[in-house]
Amino acid sequence: MQAGDADAAGDCTRNGAGICEAGMRVYQQAWADGGAPTAATPKCLTRLGLVHALADDPNTVVPMPPDIAAADLSRPLEEAISEQQEQLSKLRRAVAEAEPVYREFLDRSRPAIRQLSGAATISTALAEAVDSCRFELLTAQPGGGRPAEILEQALTRDLALSARGVRQRTLYQHTVRNHPPTRAYIQRVSEHGAQVRTINQVFDRLIICDRAIAFVPAGPDRQHSALVINTPSLVDYLVKVFEYMWDHAVTLSVEPGGGRPELLTDRVRRDVIRLVVDGCTDAGIAHKLGISTRTVSKHIQRVSEELGSRSRAQLGYLVHAEGWFRDE
Repeated sequence: MQAGDADAAGDCTRNGAGICEAGMRVYQQAWADGGAPTAATPKCLTRLGLVHALADDPNTVVPMPPDIAAADLSRPLEEAISEQQEQLSKLRRAVAEAEPVYREFLDRSRPAIRQLSGAATISTALAEAVDSCRFELLTAQPGGGRPAEILEQALTRDLALSARGVRQRTLYQHTVRNHPPTRAYIQRVSEHGAQVRTINQVFDRLIICDRAIAFVPAGPDRQHSALVINTPSLVDYLVKVFEYMWDHAVTLSVEPGGGRPELLTDRVRRDVIRLVVDGCTDAGIAHKLGISTRTVSKHIQRVSEELGSRSRAQLGYLVHAEGWFRDE
């Protein structure tokens, strides 16, 4: 190495974390020669621990492998970080001791029943409650098949819940068995442990999170108004309503490539006729069973032809005469 390089190296002005050009040359030469003069060694090499002075010859430095230099430099930082992490953990544990008091206050101050208005407000509150589920989500969805875009959003959410170990049970009406997008959704969530059943009538939309909070429609505009229920006794009642429907529902499983599940056409037709006998209009029957009025008319026409009925009143008489609902 030339004298000019030595002087320049000794006066290294690199104050950052890197190595100056002279430092790279000295470090390379030190490995080649087995050492370098201390006076000619840039400060950046000393600061980074890439050279150490010999104990018996302070005027000479020897090169150190980069990994050893990095370990020596980082050890104090890692110890400091570890100590701060321990302090942070202690702080969090100390603050968490106040959580029960805070939760108790929230339970006392939170309204037992809140009414939410507006689709966006309802969606936000519902998403927050569902995302906070720890062990169970119960859902009843009336009205037949759901739009594909809604199912896509629900799939992302429900798969995340399954990954967290949240048990999911969902009730639909029988008509979803003939709705491909809903069947595809059910197949995916079932593969991850969710359970799905169908029933003739779902009382109304119902969502219960951890048996602690429930959402139900409210008011005449049921799409844009909802009640949030926190009262334990009311939530427990709604859980019992759900369990009653669940016990009377039929398991729906969709196997990959297994084709369409059992459609339960006879059950749906029987439910249509029962509602006809009860005096319901076609529109009312369609609403209750989650099917179209056209489908209702087809079921009524089919049974009327089978029994030889020419009117709704005669159909009711013939149905009773045939003993359709004798055991119910």
